[in-house]
Amino acid sequence: MPEQAGRPRSGSRGRLLASGGALGAALVLGCPLPASAEAAVPSAQCQITDPRLPELSGLVAVDDHFLAMNDGGDQVSVFLLDAACQVADVHTAAVDPYDPEDMAVASDGTVWLADTGDNDAIRATVALIAVRPDGSTSIYRLTYPDGPHDAEALLMAPDGTPYLVTKEVLGASGVYRPASEIVDGGTVAMVNVAAVNMTFTGTAGGPVGQAGQVLVTGGAVARDGSALALRTYTDAYVWPLVGSDVAAALAGTPVRIPLPDSPQGEAISFAADDQNLVVASEGLPSDVTVVPVAAEAVAATVPPAGEVPSLTDLGRSGLSPITNGLIAAAVATIVVWIGGKFRRDSAGRRP
Repeated sequence: MPEQAGRPRSGSRGRLLASGGALGAALVLGCPLPASAEAAVPSAQCQITDPRLPELSGLVAVDDHFLAMNDGGDQVSVFLLDAACQVADVHTAAVDPYDPEDMAVASDGTVWLADTGDNDAIRATVALIAVRPDGSTSIYRLTYPDGPHDAEALLMAPDGTPYLVTKEVLGASGVYRPASEIVDGGTVAMVNVAAVNMTFTGTAGGPVGQAGQVLVTGGAVARDGSALALRTYTDAYVWPLVGSDVAAALAGTPVRIPLPDSPQGEAISFAADDQNLVVASEGLPSDVTVVPVAAEAVAATVPPAGEVPSLTDLGRSGLSPITNGLIAAAVATIVVWIGGKFRRDSAGRRP
């Protein structure tokens, strides 16, 4: 039987974990929109078609291949994809996750899975699941200081500190990190260290219309430590990073990069060269798309993001009543969608 956020159990060691070690070693409505980076046109590198990856939510580029994970499942599974997006290997661990949403690889080669999804905001704890190069697996539980949150983005700082970024209906995402050293099998409190305010951008895509433009669905840190990125269903945002101070980086102004239209884009990674982004979506087939980022754009400044719109603000935008109504409906119904469309069967699992 898989562990349900209980004692960790070891898994087999294979090419996939060796690949992780290689990476570790190398490693608003009515307001002006943020300027987007002037970059080359995105291009699809390959297409995921394997039926074992229908809900891709985490992706990390490793040299000429990728590590990938599903959103959900009754055991931890990390897939090694070759440059053509074919599954070359898969590592499983006897851990039954609640709702895994993102992944990262630390400098020591450990693959980290963020078991932090909480559509109904009911979990007493969330978890980070560590799969090490030797095949061993550990579970680290975390609690928020201000009640449950749904989080789909993990930022692993170069010094190994994990940061969770929440997915908020009106775009006001919180950024949390552990308040003390995390404990294998134990529970540690988190502290809120930053906020990220997403705004409506007008970029098409995602499963929920305009509301998807403000929902944070994934995160990544360049393996050379030079930048970090967050994505929504429609756009990517890139900040320069100095050292491991993720909170300070997020206090700056990002470069926004519109992403190709996709049905449910949640996965994002920096490419192996740290100069481009790689994104992908849930659903099959899923294009793994390279999104170029001009080096000078990462350090550039753009106009400040607008205030996060309230439902009242939606009626003061100066847009037509029909447009206002559609936008207001999108914001209101996203709550229902988050709570119901992808609700996980949590029977028998510890939140």
